[in-house]
Amino acid sequence: METTMSDQPQYRSSVVPMMIIGTLFFIFGFVTWLNGALIPFLQIVCELNETQALFIAFAFYIAYTVMALPMAFILERTGYKKGMALGLLLIAVGSLVFIPAAYSQQFVVFLLAQFVVGTGLTILQTASNPYIVHIGPQESAAARISIMGLLNKGAGVAAPIVFTALVMGDFEGVTAKTVEVLGAAEKAAQIEALSNALVMPYLGMAIALVVLMVGLLYSPLPDIEFEDDDSLADLAEGDAKTSVTQFPHLILGAIALFFYVGVEVIAGDTIGLFGSKLGVANATSLTSYTMAFMVLGYLLGLALIPRVIKQDQALTFSAVLGIILSLAVVFSSHESTAVSAVAWGWLGFPEMPNTVAYVALLGFANAMVWPAIWPLALANLGKFTAKGSALLIMGIAGGAVIPMIYGLFADLFTNQQAYLMMIPCYLYILHFALSGHKKRQWKS
Repeated sequence: METTMSDQPQYRSSVVPMMIIGTLFFIFGFVTWLNGALIPFLQIVCELNETQALFIAFAFYIAYTVMALPMAFILERTGYKKGMALGLLLIAVGSLVFIPAAYSQQFVVFLLAQFVVGTGLTILQTASNPYIVHIGPQESAAARISIMGLLNKGAGVAAPIVFTALVMGDFEGVTAKTVEVLGAAEKAAQIEALSNALVMPYLGMAIALVVLMVGLLYSPLPDIEFEDDDSLADLAEGDAKTSVTQFPHLILGAIALFFYVGVEVIAGDTIGLFGSKLGVANATSLTSYTMAFMVLGYLLGLALIPRVIKQDQALTFSAVLGIILSLAVVFSSHESTAVSAVAWGWLGFPEMPNTVAYVALLGFANAMVWPAIWPLALANLGKFTAKGSALLIMGIAGGAVIPMIYGLFADLFTNQQAYLMMIPCYLYILHFALSGHKKRQWKS
């Protein structure tokens, strides 16, 4: 495949573009992982059960499926740079919608805001991921995505902490349990005060996003073009492709991303609900633990790929570890805190029940899945790269669907037992790592 950059030799100057794209990865990491704090927060404000609360994630992630192809068409017409600027503007608009949502305390308005924000992130993701894959050599693509992942998940560590400080700073000790036992008038006043605390942080975020949008438009970020490749090494001579559906490894990769994003969102966004259910203090900040272990995983991947292990080997390890930790979540104790005591208690961080600690450790298992799947699924797509990227982005719908299934299981059984549903997801990711990414013909 030939990847060209405007007025520049191939791969010659990737530092500045990576810095700019890295800033975008930080932004959509911050916005995405705010959900981990928003879900237990809005469960209180809108008085929701487990399944209803997870509609917050559903509205956010379903935008990726609904808007991925329209955003791909927009990118083809505007180019990557203007498309990314449009994405920042849409996120700013979604942030502003949170203001009437907060004042009205209407759950449907919160869901609308989440969908608009998700739409903005869709175009950012559709543009930035293939950009990073193709700005350098294919064999080191996972390492470049790992660098972006460090920024993305680092923002994920910060987002719940910032949310808790800015929104919950005056409401220390307030949880779903404490609000539930209040009298009707006192409860209504507490909920109104909580909801109004969202206004200024989201107004500030909208202003910052508009400033960044203007900065991006005037930045030196070059556009990239994906040219047709008539000599793909692994295709028979004369075997011309006419549709993305003719690339089995791409389709299988999109399915793998569907399952992966589902389990990633479960690990990041349900840990607060789970911890709140068990009475863990500061439940809105628990997502930071999951994200911290994802950062650790990205650092390890950056050091090892491709020097020590290949991308598919890292994916295999991640899937197996995900299965082991999922079983540990379900069958471990919520009375003992030994795991967190060993893992981070000695650093002075608060300990938590073992079963919650294992959910946090899932962040480590999940870290290298996204950066490994992307280059494996986009390999040899040539002129179909943009549409292939859009298809992979549609796989992010797993973040909408799979957590909803978790929520249903949690309401039917228990939060802890519901984590069993992650095991089939990791099994499919393991299949893609071992054989799915190698498949180049449907009848082979």
